[in-house]
Amino acid sequence: MKYFACLLFILLFCNQILVHTQSVDKNVITIFMVGNSTMSDKPFNDGNPEKGWGQIFPLYFKEGVKIENHAVNGRSTKSFIDEGRWDSVVNKIKPGDYVIIEFGHNDAKKDDLKRFADANTDYKWNLEKFINETHEKGGIPILATPIVRRRFDEQGKFYDVHGDYPKVVRELSEKMNVILLDLHKKSEEYIIKLGAERSKKFYLHIDADEYSLLPNGKTDDTHLSPTGAFRICDFAADEIKMKIPELAKYLKE
Repeated sequence: MKYFACLLFILLFCNQILVHTQSVDKNVITIFMVGNSTMSDKPFNDGNPEKGWGQIFPLYFKEGVKIENHAVNGRSTKSFIDEGRWDSVVNKIKPGDYVIIEFGHNDAKKDDLKRFADANTDYKWNLEKFINETHEKGGIPILATPIVRRRFDEQGKFYDVHGDYPKVVRELSEKMNVILLDLHKKSEEYIIKLGAERSKKFYLHIDADEYSLLPNGKTDDTHLSPTGAFRICDFAADEIKMKIPELAKYLKE
């Protein structure tokens, strides 16, 4: 996996050079990404195996599109707004740009008042704010349901822990006529297909001493390995091909 991480660093570095050269072109479409640690950029120090899918997503597009990944570890819709992060995004949106919105993991943390946003009230209202303010700037909002956490019971049966959050996203998509990337459904189907053991590769199941950054290893069934991040990007790209033909033409073959 270390060699894979090095290759990924080279690919992303080269892609950033391309994005920089495109940034002066006002005709370039920007895809803004807002969300949490499942989407955010991760450091490459010591071959860090954790990757956010928004970090990988630029590799899927040809010239004419650039990705601005504003996702940050540990953020909910509430904290993303309260910290002024949403304002910094919405101020940059120009007509024709896209905004992919994926939250839910941290909104559900009832014991953290700085982040908790009830699915059927604050979470929904915050998503409506993102949608409406994107529209006001001439942008195109895209809602994404939160990817699943890996959970299997003693009988090896998958169970979901996201509660009403994915449902609220789907309902808002239909109510407000907003494009939906149903990453929750796609990732759940995939994890169930892989089963309890094989699905570990999708997340962070790291042996001791495999990475100097993690001398004791790590077991994390929320955050993504490079394999998992690429698979989520595959799901997102498939949804774009079906639902956003004007953006799909910029996807690499």
